[in-house]
Amino acid sequence: MRDTGAVRAFVAVAIPDAAAEIVRGLDRPALRQVRWTTPEQWHVTVRFLGEVADPAPLAAALGAVPTHLRARHAGTVRAELGPASAWFPGRQVLQVPVAGLDALAAVVDEVVSPWCAPSDYPFTGHLTLARVRGRARGPASLAGTPVAAAWVVEEVALMSSTLEPGGARHRVESVVALR
Repeated sequence: MRDTGAVRAFVAVAIPDAAAEIVRGLDRPALRQVRWTTPEQWHVTVRFLGEVADPAPLAAALGAVPTHLRARHAGTVRAELGPASAWFPGRQVLQVPVAGLDALAAVVDEVVSPWCAPSDYPFTGHLTLARVRGRARGPASLAGTPVAAAWVVEEVALMSSTLEPGGARHRVESVVALR
């Protein structure tokens, strides 16, 4: 883990190669107002943490996630991508829903609570495909593309994010195996 002061942080689940290949195969028309995410940006955010002065205590706290999952009898965490792409309300973010991560999100929320304020939003598992620039609304025609994949979640990662003109650049700060 790097030690460079405050970072913009989040906890995420990676998209496995097989699911990423399915997403790579989706039509991504070149539209001026749409900025498509790249494979390096693909993940499911389990909990956004915001600016974190020192990620080390959070990384240590995330080590308790597997134990808390077992205590909740959550067992194996299985993520399901799909069934189709959709716009979030306002048509600014095109995404694919990801189900099956609610118990994991609740446990992560619990273990990071000493360092983070409660989230303002309920957990909504999704993979972001594209964002619309400015205040425009994305074309309705981009939604509804069938997408389906499922996988066993093997680990959760503490990530940092740097905002750049082409989109966010993510870096893995630490990883916790769930099994």
